[in-house]
Parts: sequence; structure tokens; C-alpha cells
Amino acid sequence: MLQRWQQWNRKAILWLWVIAIIGAIAALPIGMNRMDMEASSKSVEYVFDYRDLVEISDYQARPQQYIDEQLNKMKAVGITTMSLYESSMKELSQSGRLKYYNSKDIALLQNKLEPVGQNFSYVLFSGPQEEEQIGPIVREAMDRAGAVYRPWSFDGRNGLVIELPLQEVLLQPMDFDPMTLQSLHDKGFHILARFSDRVLPYDEAATDAQLARLKEVGVTRVLFDGATVKGYKDQFELRSLNSFAELLNKYGMGIATIENLKKPQSGINKLAFITNYNIVRLYSLSAEDAIGKSPEVLTDRFLLAAKDRNIRMFFMNAGVQTSTEKSAVVSGLDNLYITMKGKDGLVQKLTDAGFSPNLAQPFDVKHPSYAKPLKMVVAAGAVALIALLINVFIPGTLIALFLIGLIGAAGLFQINSALAEQALALGAGISAPTLALVWVMNRVYARTEGSLRTVGGTAWNGRAGTAEEGKWIFEGLTVGRRLGLAITWFVVTALISLMAVPFVFGLLNNITYSMVLQQFRGVSLLHLAPIGLTAIYVLLYTGHSPVRRLRKVANMPITVFMVIAFVVIAVVGMYYLSRTGNEGSASSLELTFRNWLEQTFGVRPRSKEFLLSHPLLLIGLFLALRYRVAWVFIIVGSIGQLSMVDTFAHIHTPLYISIIRVFLGLGLGAIIGLILIGVWQVLEGVWRKWSPGLIRKITE
Repeated sequence: MLQRWQQWNRKAILWLWVIAIIGAIAALPIGMNRMDMEASSKSVEYVFDYRDLVEISDYQARPQQYIDEQLNKMKAVGITTMSLYESSMKELSQSGRLKYYNSKDIALLQNKLEPVGQNFSYVLFSGPQEEEQIGPIVREAMDRAGAVYRPWSFDGRNGLVIELPLQEVLLQPMDFDPMTLQSLHDKGFHILARFSDRVLPYDEAATDAQLARLKEVGVTRVLFDGATVKGYKDQFELRSLNSFAELLNKYGMGIATIENLKKPQSGINKLAFITNYNIVRLYSLSAEDAIGKSPEVLTDRFLLAAKDRNIRMFFMNAGVQTSTEKSAVVSGLDNLYITMKGKDGLVQKLTDAGFSPNLAQPFDVKHPSYAKPLKMVVAAGAVALIALLINVFIPGTLIALFLIGLIGAAGLFQINSALAEQALALGAGISAPTLALVWVMNRVYARTEGSLRTVGGTAWNGRAGTAEEGKWIFEGLTVGRRLGLAITWFVVTALISLMAVPFVFGLLNNITYSMVLQQFRGVSLLHLAPIGLTAIYVLLYTGHSPVRRLRKVANMPITVFMVIAFVVIAVVGMYYLSRTGNEGSASSLELTFRNWLEQTFGVRPRSKEFLLSHPLLLIGLFLALRYRVAWVFIIVGSIGQLSMVDTFAHIHTPLYISIIRVFLGLGLGAIIGLILIGVWQVLEGVWRKWSPGLIRKITE
């Protein structure tokens, strides 16, 4: 019975590979649907923070004239949209709508003594128009705060006395400045309304009226200021988040989500869902970068964001710096204008790349009827791939693993579909590269030491090892034969590793991943697990039985060299992980090199693939057929196999970009690898020719 079970499991290896291949093929239509979605939105919107412009104008002799001049310049260079925050007393003062004072200031203005026991706030409107349009939003804010206020006038101007300390009045959120809204609209700018969740409690009627006013000046999209979206804080009691989302739908307004926040704004996922993902991604350029980075660096950064990260809104900030050399206050506006204008400017370069300036549009998300059944086939293929990997380490369990995996996956989909998709995608992402590395190590081992095993874990000829085990140099294969085998194994290894890719984009096809509202977890595990599992396989499963190998390893004495090696590997591993995922950092030199690659190839291949991993894998396979020590090159080269899969785990990157990046990296890496093999052969020939005489001279 046991023998028959083992036979069934051996036959099941082929069938599970067939299921895995079918699963990968089933994912292709899902991938095509995603590519259609990614091609549905190509316009980009250039937004400037109007608050920054007002603050910069404070340093000018004629603030309002300066604002008008800069608005004209911005429109000329391609900035089409102004971001406007909800107002505050400070911003209204900076905009020239009103002036505010405390009791001490008013006493000085009136040449009186400061009132004893009184700390009120005083507001004077700049004129009748300001009193008519700004007065209501000031009174509305004071009513929310429960403040007592009354009319007041001074020097022919009307205002209010508010029985609150000025510090508290300045903190009160107010409605959008209607005069600024209308002025920007009349100048031809679109408005990006920036809401906060500081107006509490949430008032549905007031918000409805607010959005109606914004709709009149052409607002089509909103952005949020702070850690939460509007309506989040009162959601439990008032269902305010649902209300705000429904009002956005009523007025045809979408939302924008900011890239690379340390923590996503609370409530953004629910808001995106209720608004049917009428959402675009926004990149925010800091004021420091606007003034400190060169136009070339800024242009490359924006181009990469649009091409590689599905960014459709560029939010530009600017600040001021004091320059002792110029004896003046310098802002970042001039640098932004130089960056954007002209035939070599940012706007033209993005237009040439297919990203024309216009209002940012959300992706057209389609849900074809075939997607759900195909996804079930993809899930079954992922389970098959995972079962094949486990069977490598626990032979004879393949059928049971596959059946248990199917049942477990079905149950997890019922409980939490997103968790099930990510778990299967991660499992497939680990399994395919590991199976590829196990396969190629078996091929190397079979051509050198002679033990033949399959990736399913069963010996082809039943031998546990040969008398040649332990040799460091292997003879018998010509250079041409080694080169042919190395190239063939390099290609097959890459193809097996890339089997994971359809499972990643086939399972993680929800728009939430493209918008980074939800992220694929486990990238660090994806980078480490295949290397660790392959090392365990080589250590325990090649040659003698795993138990015998484990006993041999356990009885090995620990040396100083082993301790040092462990520390070095740990440090390298930590650095390797620090460079993976979305949190990796790069030096300025590396950034310059990346920009050169982008300009040269249009799509930047990953440096660690084509400069390091792929060349080392190819030359490692070539050398390992003669030198055992060359196995270390294969281990380092295996990083490239994992990196290829990881490229597709960055789901916010358009799928076609990832495909080009991976195959460009493979092609360039293979070329560099072949060059390294040629150099090695030359050096080896020189060594063989001259080493006998050199050794003889040394010994003499």
C-alpha cells in the first residue's frame, strides 16, 4: 500500500505541474484586463498649493500684486490647478480679507489702557465686500465654538468682538474663502478643495451646501488635510463617512490619495469604495526639493512617477529661504518655472511620453464576467505550486498537500478573500523561484557529483551519492559544452521563476493594490525564503539522506571562521532587506545612474539584476560545472530570480513596465555574464600558461 501511494505521488508531480501551468495561463486574461485599465487614464494635473503662494507673498512689498503676477506665470508654464484649504483666521488675514487683534493691541490702537480682566479677540473686515462674504463664515465658525460675539467698528471699518482669547480663535476651522474661490475660478484655474475632519460635529446639510458651492466653481476632486478624511471621526455615531461619500457621488466629485504617507489617511479606503474608486494618486513635491533640486532631477522624478507609479496629480509646494549672497528672500517658484516651461521642460517631456496636461481622471475599472472563474483556476494553480515545493522537502505528501491546500484556500476565501489572495500570491511567489533554484542545483550536482533528483523530491536512479562526492574540481566537460549547459539552465531557471508572476498579478488584481490603498505584504519573506530554502535543500537533500546530512552538520565543530562568516552574512542580509520593498533607499550616485538608465532605455532595469545577480548566475553555472567553489556565485545570483518576482509585487507599477523591466534585465544580465565568462577564459588560459613557471621560480 505504501509503495502504491508513493507511485501515485510520483505521478502526481506531473499533473500538479500541469495544473500550475494552467493556473498561470488562466491569469493572462486578468493581466490583459489590468493593462487595459492602466491605459485608460493618461492625463496628468499640475497643482500648486495656494497657501504657499499667500505665505510667500507676505515677504513681498505688494502682496496682492505679487500673487496676481505669480498666478499668471503659473498658468503660462502649465500649472492648471490651485489647491485651496479650508480657511482659518490667519489665512484670511494673510489674504487681506480681515485683520485680528487681542485686547492689548486694541488698547494700543485706541491710545487707551489695556482692559483689566479681559482677553477678547477683535476682528475688522477690510471692506464692505469682505464683510458681506467673509463675515458669515467667521460667525458660523464662532457659533460652532460656542463663542459670544457682537458687532464692533473702528476707524470706519466694521468687525466683531469675540469673547474668546485670540489663540483659541485662530484655531477654529472655517469654510473655504468664497472670494478666493471665485477669483481663482475667474482666472481660469481648476480648484482642488482640501478638506479636513476638524469641523465637528459633522453636519450633513452644511456639507451638502458647501459641496454645492464648490461645484459652482468647477471643483471635481477633493484632497484631505491631516491624518483622517472628512467624516471619519463621527462615523460611529453619525455614519458621517458614508454621508460624505454619498454627497461626493451626488456632485460627481472624486478624491485624491497622497503617495508615500507614513500611514494612510484613516477612512480613505472606505471612502474610495463608496465612491466606486473615483480616485487618483498624487505625488507631493516638498518645498525643500522645489528650491534645492535641479530642474533635470525634478523632471526625471516626475516622469518616473507618472510612468512607473501611476501618479496622475503633481502637487507642488514652495517656500522661502533667506540668501545672504543675494541679500534677498528667495522662493522655489523660479526653479519650478524653469523646470516646467520650454520644449525641454517637464510639461513637454511628460506630454511626449503620453501624459498630456489636463484634469486627472480615475482608471476605468471593469469587472468582466470571466474574471471570477479564472481567478479560481489561478488559485488552484497556486496551491499546486506550493504543494510541489513542500513535497521537495517532505516527499510522498504531494496529493494530501494539494487536497488540504484546496480546502484551506476555499475556507480562507470565505473568511477573508484579500488575505487568501495575498497568502496564495506570496506562496506562489516563494515556490516558483525556489523550485527553479532546486532544479538548477540538481542539474549542477548531477553533472558533477552524480546524484540525480527531481524538483519533486524523488531520486531518478535511487543513488544517494557517489564516490566523487566531496571533490572540488570536476573534469570531463569541454568549454563549449559547459557554456551551452549554462545558457540553457539560465533560461530554464528564469522561466520557472517567472511562473510566479501570473499568480501575483492574477490574484492581486483589485484596484486597491494599484492605488496602494492595500499593499502586498510579505516582500521581505519573498526575498529571503527562496534563498534559505535552497540552502537547506543543498545542505540536507543532495547526496546522502537528510537525516545523515543533518547529523553530520550537527556534529561539526564551531570555528572562529564560521562565527565571522555568520556575522558577515547577517550584516549583508540586513542591508539586502533594507534595499527591498517600498522602503529601500539609494545614494545620490545610484540615483544619477538610475536616471541615466531611464533616459537610455526608457524603462529602467533593476541594477541588482542586470549588473549583479543575472551575470553571476550565468557565470556561476558555467564555472560550477568545473569548480565546486563557484556554487557561491549561484547563491548570490539567485537574488535576481527573487527580484524578478518582486518587480511584479509592486502592483502600482504598470504591468507592461514590469514586463519590459524584467526581460531587459535578463537580456543585459546575460550579455554581461557572457562577457565575464569570456574574461574568465582568457585569465584562466593565461594562468595555465604562466603558472607552472611562476610556481617553479617561487619554489626555487
